[in-house]
Amino acid sequence: MNLMTMKTHDPDENRWQNVLDRDKASDGVFVYAVRTTGVYCRPSCPSRRGKRENVQFFDGCEDAERAGFRPCMRCKPHLSETLATQNSTRYADMVASACRFIETAEEVPSLEEIAAFVKASPAHFHRVFKEFTGLTPKAYADAHRAKKMRAALDAPEIRVTDAIYDAGYNSSSRFYEASNGILGMTPKAYKQGGKNADIRFAIGQSTLGAVLVAASDKGVCAILMGDDPEELIRDLEKQFPQANLIGADRDFENMVAEVVGFVEAPRIGLDLPLDLQGTAFQQRVWQALREIPAGKTVSYTEVAERIGAPKSVRAVAQACAANKIAVAVPCHRVVRNDGGLSGYRWGVERKRDLLKRESQA
Repeated sequence: MNLMTMKTHDPDENRWQNVLDRDKASDGVFVYAVRTTGVYCRPSCPSRRGKRENVQFFDGCEDAERAGFRPCMRCKPHLSETLATQNSTRYADMVASACRFIETAEEVPSLEEIAAFVKASPAHFHRVFKEFTGLTPKAYADAHRAKKMRAALDAPEIRVTDAIYDAGYNSSSRFYEASNGILGMTPKAYKQGGKNADIRFAIGQSTLGAVLVAASDKGVCAILMGDDPEELIRDLEKQFPQANLIGADRDFENMVAEVVGFVEAPRIGLDLPLDLQGTAFQQRVWQALREIPAGKTVSYTEVAERIGAPKSVRAVAQACAANKIAVAVPCHRVVRNDGGLSGYRWGVERKRDLLKRESQA
């Protein structure tokens, strides 16, 4: 057997040739890692190739990660392998089964318990679940538990303590410690529709119309825009039906002036303490929106990819629509894939004007 024949049948050399060819058919068959960067990629990755002597091959992502390599952020081999076309239906069924298991469990199950239920390794299941839902299994369980808590508190005959335990919290003290992050207020105040929760607000005027700014003790909980100040107040009352809505003092009016100033001149920036109240997924989307620089736009698809949930484009759009804090959480910077302007809670024309001002700043 000559050397040329040996080379042809060397699996690693064949894999290396597939890497050089950026062979998409090899995606999901193996991954390659570069020792000098500590990163592993799928064969079709468009990034610059490492030197052959620095390249190592693995049958799958888990093997590469066990060897200490991390996934390439450009080609995301851990996601492409997870969602290979031939496995997408099976993985979707796995995630649906896991969700039902989480939702019917009396207490939040551990990652190992859920993985065992769906007959997968914990690491592999964790990756698949996050890709399909945009959340880790724990975050999903916490969000479901919080949803049950809110539903229980909405029932007039249910006591707060009973609602806490019925939702799966095994300690009322632990829930109270986290209640602000879960409900935005104490359970009692939430059950009473925000009763006795002080919400300060004031309205300013900008060239884009009226701007209402409202804040709880934690920070700004609403920035609303519109043509009719009275309509903005009614909108705020719907958000906090039994809260104490308090006309703001001079210091608070300075905050409103800061928001109006940003609307008029985006280059000055806006840095306010925020009280973000939403699901775990919504909060991840809103945080991603806050990282989009003024003057730039991204698509809903790009936002979904940035939060590690490329299959959740529709959920991203819904989270943008649910945003109550205009400009500070800049959902106006998200556009369609073709660059066109889609719906905006405060009007597409305002969205267009905001983007125009930011691009000129």
